[in-house]
Amino acid sequence: MTQIFGASSTTEDVLSGVSLKGKRVLVTGVSAGLGVETARALAAHGAQVVGAARNLAKAEQATAQVRADAARGGGGFELAALDLADLDSVRTCADQLNATGLPFDLIIANAGVMATPFGHTKDGFETQFGTNHLGHFVLVNRIAGLMRTGARLVNVSSAGHRFADVDLEDPNFAHTPYDSFAAYGRSKTANILFAVAFDARHRARGVRATAVHPGGIMTELARHMQAGAIEAMVKGINEQAAAEGKPPFQFKTIPQGAATSVWAGVVGAADAVGGHYCEDCHVSPVVPDDQPISLVSEGVRAYAVDPAHAEALWAKSEDMVGEKFS
Repeated sequence: MTQIFGASSTTEDVLSGVSLKGKRVLVTGVSAGLGVETARALAAHGAQVVGAARNLAKAEQATAQVRADAARGGGGFELAALDLADLDSVRTCADQLNATGLPFDLIIANAGVMATPFGHTKDGFETQFGTNHLGHFVLVNRIAGLMRTGARLVNVSSAGHRFADVDLEDPNFAHTPYDSFAAYGRSKTANILFAVAFDARHRARGVRATAVHPGGIMTELARHMQAGAIEAMVKGINEQAAAEGKPPFQFKTIPQGAATSVWAGVVGAADAVGGHYCEDCHVSPVVPDDQPISLVSEGVRAYAVDPAHAEALWAKSEDMVGEKFS
């Protein structure tokens, strides 16, 4: 009988009885929060994990438990330098991974920023779109040849995708008034659309892609938010929840937050998760674009999983980074 997991499931629940020996995994953003726990859980169950991070000194300290659990579980862990806001760094990281020739069974594009002040990456892209989407777009496509049959890509998105669709005419807010959560929403929608398009390109060779919402977790991701902003957001969520007859919002623990990434990458059926959006360790329904924005109700906006829209974003992304990917 298939085990049913949900919002309260942890990484250890999801991986109970699962051996990942012989599997190789790349996890981005392993200097804090979800990335560290994701890498720890996978390595503890025998996987050889490559953890990518911008600040290697910080990541080295943050992943001491990852190494300890890897040693006990028969897995392995190593670090790789990666600054997603600098395409030179992204390309160097990809070149170094390709040079090893070692294949991957799973790539979890976990790293990201949220609600940043208006700014630009080294290459001139709006910070959140450039970091959360374009950096991963280049990295993953450059190492796609290392993904062996049966491999998966998991893009960590967010329910925040409901804040905004991508704007292919003005991705850098050159003509649009900047809003930090609209920018975050655009980047998280892009994470989903990238998974849809990547899955369409690679499923014939047995490689699948999906996007996930980890849930609400207190991590460093919220460091750019103003004092009181989280409390105000939770208050609004609880008002929505009460109106929908649902219980008050509860933050997930970090092991609960990382569970959906692990579930989608290892446990969920490939044909079920491929090309879809998942939350709380299951595939989410598609909701109409005109449904009022809610961070209480489940579901993915239709615009975020539309194949034609995904192809349009892919083409725009190629133009922006100056590379073509088959």
